[in-house]
Amino acid sequence: MKSIFAFLFLLLCTSCTKKNISINEVSIVVLGTVQDAGSPQITCKKECCKDLFSSPDISRKVTSLGLIDPKSNKKFLFEATPNIATQIRLLDEFGNFEKETPDGVFLTHAHIGHYAGLMFFGKEAMNASKITTYTMPKMKNFLQENGPWSQLVTNNNIEIKAIENEKEFALTDHIKITPFTVPHRDEFSETVGYKIVGPNKSALFIPDIDKWEKWEKDIIQEIRNVDYAFLDATFYDGKEINNRDISEIPHPFVSESMAKFGQLEKSEKEKIIFIHFNHTNPLLNSSSKAYKTVINNGFKVANIKDVFTL
Repeated sequence: MKSIFAFLFLLLCTSCTKKNISINEVSIVVLGTVQDAGSPQITCKKECCKDLFSSPDISRKVTSLGLIDPKSNKKFLFEATPNIATQIRLLDEFGNFEKETPDGVFLTHAHIGHYAGLMFFGKEAMNASKITTYTMPKMKNFLQENGPWSQLVTNNNIEIKAIENEKEFALTDHIKITPFTVPHRDEFSETVGYKIVGPNKSALFIPDIDKWEKWEKDIIQEIRNVDYAFLDATFYDGKEINNRDISEIPHPFVSESMAKFGQLEKSEKEKIIFIHFNHTNPLLNSSSKAYKTVINNGFKVANIKDVFTL
């Protein structure tokens, strides 16, 4: 009988132990792939959401990337999403870190899926201490001057570190970061993407942009300059937008992006990783025709827990 109890106790302890996934190189980890409002989306009655209210898909988290530097024993979060609690826990599983909280959080802009998770750093939740939060000037002012976000600043839950457009800086001894502005609906802040440079490879992260043609830079050249490109794929095509004015929510359709990038060499296409999917986007379903079309055309679709070494 004692041996049975001992076995059950061991089993219980084992189930509570954090399961670490060993990462030995500077790496990006995909922590979420869905557009700001999540999946299923509030009040959605479409087929894409119907079953998810009763049987949630736990892999459907709002778009976020984790950045890990095991040599410096540091980890960082790109975007503070409404799913930040589980995303921080997931990030922590990819190494033996001294603390669970990230060493820094990078924000792209002031739309709900990209910064609303900051609220969980406040005293109603973890009451964090000076979590470094990297923001552009307008985003910094927005957080400092508007409640409830200003309370995070005055209570020292977050410590804002200002960054500048096109100004590269060293994040660790092995990682460099460059923010750059992109055209988007900038009601409260500017919108940025990031270039992330590791010891051997580099990546672009552009989860939101109005249209590639509106950007002053040539996206094709920017893709050629990096090894990975995580790009806005909010909508697959215009058929999804049957109840909204697309001029109010402009994004490059995946169908448009594939046409634009279609003449790239195979090695360049393989760099492109589509991310930030609206709840209506068929790319959320790996068995969909759209998903298979993207893969057959030589591109990639981001999936939670994907790892990309830098």
